Amino acid sequence: MEETKEIIREMLQELHEDVDFDKETKLVDGKVLDSFDLVTLVAELSDEFDIEITAEDFVEKNFNSLDALTKMVDRLCDEG
Repeated sequence: MEETKEIIREMLQELHEDVDFDKETKLVDGKVLDSFDLVTLVAELSDEFDIEITAEDFVEKNFNSLDALTKMVDRLCDEG
């Protein structure tokens, strides 16, 4: 999980290097990530972890924080 979290953190920092992703809990609600960022992130996560992020998973609560993203990716990896 820590390795997954580090990979996701790096992806997020490529999008917005000025954000503290370890503390931010409103990435979507606070409009830190826009729709283009989310599409980019979903594509990168899918490629990196060989997972499919469906419409069911593509909800704000899964994308609002680094921890939420890590939990979603870990769950999808386990299901896959």
